[in-house]
Amino acid sequence: MHTLNLGILAHVDAGKTSLTERLLYTAGVIDEIGSVDDGSTLTDSLALERQRGITIKSAVVSFTLDDVTVNLIDTPGHPDFIAEVERVLSVLDGAVLVVSAVEGVQAQTRVLMRTLRRLRIPTLVFINKIDRGGAQHGRTLEALARRLTPSVLPMGRPDRIGTRTAHVTPYDADDPAFTGRLLDVLAEHDDELLSAYVEDTVSYDRLHTALLEQTRRARAHPVFFGSAITGAGVPQLIEGVKHLLPAAGGDPAGPLSGTVFKVERGPAGEKVAYARMFSGTLRVRDRVLFGDGRPEGRVTSISVFDRGTDVREDAVPAGRIGRLWGLSDVRIGDDIGVRRHAQERFFAPPTLETVVVPGPGVDRGALHLALVRLAEQDPLIDLRHDEVRQETSVSLYGEVQKEVVQATLADEFALDVTFRETTPLCIERPVGTGAAVEFNKRDPNPFLATVGLRVDPAPPGGGVDFRLEVELGSMPYAFFKAVEDTAREVLGQGLHGWEVTDCTVTMTHSGYSPRQSHAHQGFDKSMSSTGADFRGLTPLVLIEALRRAGTRVHEPMHSFRIEAPADTLGALLPVLAAVRAVPRTTETRGSVCVLEGAVPAAWVHTLEQQLPGLTRGEGELESVFGHYAPVPGGSIPERPRTDHNPLNRKEYLLKVSRRVGG
Repeated sequence: MHTLNLGILAHVDAGKTSLTERLLYTAGVIDEIGSVDDGSTLTDSLALERQRGITIKSAVVSFTLDDVTVNLIDTPGHPDFIAEVERVLSVLDGAVLVVSAVEGVQAQTRVLMRTLRRLRIPTLVFINKIDRGGAQHGRTLEALARRLTPSVLPMGRPDRIGTRTAHVTPYDADDPAFTGRLLDVLAEHDDELLSAYVEDTVSYDRLHTALLEQTRRARAHPVFFGSAITGAGVPQLIEGVKHLLPAAGGDPAGPLSGTVFKVERGPAGEKVAYARMFSGTLRVRDRVLFGDGRPEGRVTSISVFDRGTDVREDAVPAGRIGRLWGLSDVRIGDDIGVRRHAQERFFAPPTLETVVVPGPGVDRGALHLALVRLAEQDPLIDLRHDEVRQETSVSLYGEVQKEVVQATLADEFALDVTFRETTPLCIERPVGTGAAVEFNKRDPNPFLATVGLRVDPAPPGGGVDFRLEVELGSMPYAFFKAVEDTAREVLGQGLHGWEVTDCTVTMTHSGYSPRQSHAHQGFDKSMSSTGADFRGLTPLVLIEALRRAGTRVHEPMHSFRIEAPADTLGALLPVLAAVRAVPRTTETRGSVCVLEGAVPAAWVHTLEQQLPGLTRGEGELESVFGHYAPVPGGSIPERPRTDHNPLNRKEYLLKVSRRVGG
């Protein structure tokens, strides 16, 4: 018996949750297939998921196929919940990418396939809905090869496609067209196979071995046709899952190593962590170290997934997924035991934000606690609280996510909220170089510290780099750490209120008052420097350096691709101009035109809404975050500021003096 951790991924409405139900039914886990429309599916357990008929949170369910235990993870298909998909990708052994035979390759399909190929996750493709009117065979295969990858290998032929009696005939070794296609695709990555082909000595067994090897190395992608509703083609897909995808690796006796990919709250409000173990065995009562200052946790209970549910066990070994209790400080992305690799972002971060507005009678403390709970489950919500205005904003991928947050607060926490208009999440980049310094015991510096900082621009994508031009031994290391940590915090809001990035901050001056005390008395902090002095002075110096460097606001831009009837191009171009979209290439392919370019993230939703009316419902928009671009002059968006950056020196010093009681 071996384990396979399998992800089901798709563009929204391609039918992946229905496919999950069909797989569970075929495996004998459920006696009746649930319906997405009726809200009766096993994996869409949230009330909101059942109401809306979409997957919002990833769900794990287990079933057995002969000697294979499959931990199947159903993921959201809507792009607003791509962060949930990202967390799942890091724990998969293989994936099934579901494509609709009616709608074909869609925007999210391309995003997902690019990521699966980049991560080298072995992937099977299931072309669903062959029983629906409008289903296409050849056109869908052609779109897969053209828009996803040329290394697709159809494993069967759908017959009576587009009817309720549609079924699938598997290809076999006696089909020369099938073996020829196998040879053409597989020989691209196998020189020995190519040589054997030239010598005309390729057997079907040799082809099958190459298919198995290249699928498991994510070089070839077998394609299965079928219908999750009728069950047509699903047995062939199951055979592919059993034989073509690799088993979970890892030595249960090896060093402990695992990853937390989901956190939820139990009935009593306790945290429950979902973890995939890659090596070793985690047991009840084991201690977990988080390594970033958080207190260690002790695992008090474990359950593993088995036949559609989870069962209590004493341990979760390598290759399995377990639910863990007792880790009150656990976060999504935490490593358990040996760290495998640095956390990597597969998709772009959110590019939009909105302010949460509490309704009449809503307690702000309760609202903040509820938002913190939501952020535990989705860290990219990225709460930002403005103490001065008593406002909380959240980061978003899109309008649907905003509606889901609103409904979740109402349904789960009984909190009535609305939102302000969604705005783009901009960044600031330094325009030039700026430097500032404040010296210890020189007016008007009220702190026992010397801090000099220089801000320089850095290449886009470089983030923030902190450097020293002073001797590391010139003062205690804790003071340097206080300056660096405070500088990074201050850069969270620049001159216009946005995060400052792509810059180098260099410490050019340092100095402190050594520890002093009176005879027979303790330490006198009024005469000696403390970390608080450096934390208080750094914002003054850094903001002044930023003033002198100057910053420019950049807005998030999405790369877009529109495929629409060629005769609608005339109506489309003025609308693109109105939303500040810039087409870079325009190509006509028969009766279809393809436009590619860039559009501000703030206008993507508007473009999505208008496209169907402009293209008779035939237009298709694909957009992904591409880059940041300078905001056109005269329209710089100012972001409401919190109170931790000292743009007003007097107010800042007054605030600091109150904090220290001076």
